[in-house]
Amino acid sequence: MDWVWTDTTLSLSDWMCVEDIYANIFIIKCSRETEKKYPQPKGQKKKKIVKYGMGGLIILFLICIIWFPLLFMSLVRSVVGVVNRPIDVTVTLKLGGYEPLFTMSAQQQSIQPFTPKDYEALTDKFERQPVAMQFITLYSYEDLVKARIEGSSGSLWSISPPSREQLREELHSGSSDITLRFTWSFQRDLGVGGTVEYTSEKHTTELKPNSTERRNLAGLLQGTHEAPVKIPHLFPPYIRAPSGPDANPVKQLLPEDEENYLDVEVQLKRQRVGPGNSSDSFLEWWVIRLADCRHEDCRILPMVIFSDKVSPPSLGFLAGYGIMGLYVSIVLVIGKFVRGFFSEISHSIMFEELPCVDRILKLCHDIFLVRETGELELEEELYAKLIFLYRSPETMIKWTREKE
Repeated sequence: MDWVWTDTTLSLSDWMCVEDIYANIFIIKCSRETEKKYPQPKGQKKKKIVKYGMGGLIILFLICIIWFPLLFMSLVRSVVGVVNRPIDVTVTLKLGGYEPLFTMSAQQQSIQPFTPKDYEALTDKFERQPVAMQFITLYSYEDLVKARIEGSSGSLWSISPPSREQLREELHSGSSDITLRFTWSFQRDLGVGGTVEYTSEKHTTELKPNSTERRNLAGLLQGTHEAPVKIPHLFPPYIRAPSGPDANPVKQLLPEDEENYLDVEVQLKRQRVGPGNSSDSFLEWWVIRLADCRHEDCRILPMVIFSDKVSPPSLGFLAGYGIMGLYVSIVLVIGKFVRGFFSEISHSIMFEELPCVDRILKLCHDIFLVRETGELELEEELYAKLIFLYRSPETMIKWTREKE
């Protein structure tokens, strides 16, 4: 604005150059006056209060910057984090690449929060396992829920007759393994907190050729076998729902990994809705129940979910980046700024280590004075003199010598 409303012969870049030189020279003048008022005797080391006051604060600042992402994420999970239990738990059982056999969701009343009594029963169950207890103590009873998943599929098995026959043939006489995939998915309410709405994971079991499970499943499809088919080590009873997208089984509570998964029995149910024996005459759906079950709720699949605390909505914009994101956006950026502040200092020695800047400061004042009086030709000459001074190191040395 000064350049716009002031009469001058200088271009905008020349005007900014003069202003920058004047600002730097004024700062150097203040530094020289400070050195004269508080001189540093030769050969005397810097006082500890100066070293610790300046260097110590810089070191403390750098340590805080480096530790900030770790401390922030730790506080989010332990202190300021909020409990965001799943509002929907969906499990799916799929055989190979065919239509899913079983799909069921647990919502509202089927997802029961843990009570102090339930939490105590869980700790009593694992009290002789130190690793499991160490994991359980990281959570309070408010972080745990039990999902009671109904054993009857929530949808009919709507496979086409050709695909059904192909699946039966592959189960009965196929020479390669068939993958039985059990998938679980959790949904959270992002309005409560967190940045990831859905978390999921899967467990796969390979059915070998000519195995008993494959023959019995083929018999269910053909109608020659009606008894439930036992699938060992399929259902994980303890799942951790972290703030990220992966909901993995809790290995601390399942020390033998997949060997601790629950055995289940699958069965194909049919209901006649019309005459004849064609596929259109029956409604079919799959049922899953716990194997070797001796209590009444055998058709209820219990899944205990450990929900990690998530960041509140007010901190979601930071927590969403994660530790690596915070390091990249904060630590590396500030580190680059600090390195830039202390690097290339040698390049500025010629223009900053000036013993006496009174003559240069007077030259800048003269430029301002002649501009105000309207002597624009003299302004241009004085500016050229200032530029020549900065281009000539020998002349700069003569102009900045201490006055005798």
